[in-house]
Amino acid sequence: MFGVNDLPTYLAGLALIILLPGPNSLYVLSVAARRGVRAGYTAAAGVWCGDAVLMTLSAAGVASLLQGNAVLFGIVKYAGAGYLTWLAVGMLRAAWGMWRGRREEAASGSRSTAVADERPFRRALVISLFNPKAILFFVAFFVQFVSESNPVMGFVTLGVLAQLASVLYLSALIFGGSRLAAAFRRRRTLSAGATSAAGALFLGFAVKLSLASV
Repeated sequence: MFGVNDLPTYLAGLALIILLPGPNSLYVLSVAARRGVRAGYTAAAGVWCGDAVLMTLSAAGVASLLQGNAVLFGIVKYAGAGYLTWLAVGMLRAAWGMWRGRREEAASGSRSTAVADERPFRRALVISLFNPKAILFFVAFFVQFVSESNPVMGFVTLGVLAQLASVLYLSALIFGGSRLAAAFRRRRTLSAGATSAAGALFLGFAVKLSLASV
């Protein structure tokens, strides 16, 4: 049906995979908590565009090429790990500045500059594209549910379902994160602690990514 094999199994697996925490969802949550709903959806749009690109590459067979070529896979893997590390260092530096207890006026000025330079859509897009785990998901899980009788419709159906699940999940994170924003603004210690935790998690994602195998 609709070019898809065993749709219930795909939906069950998709729900589990979507709910697993990852750098994409964590970044969207952090943006929503720091900057509100609108910025959160800007970051989420970057994730959705990145996923759409990976789905298209999977349909074209490019992801299979990465899976079968250790050198290319290594390039993508370490580039992604390096980018996640760079983001983590930025978060930890921002948290350190909060812990040092700068004057409120100076802190507000520095945070506004950082917010202006952040560009959440671009960051979320890059995080999505340089994610070998996501690439392998679309090769090892996504493609096995495409029917050989109608592969085009199968890819479109599976892709639409994956994006709908992502929209629902990220929307829940965005509105949850925006509710945290007020608490973060009132309590700088809480904000510093959350930023430190996010930076540490991004470092963990970078290490996990660098150890990933084909």
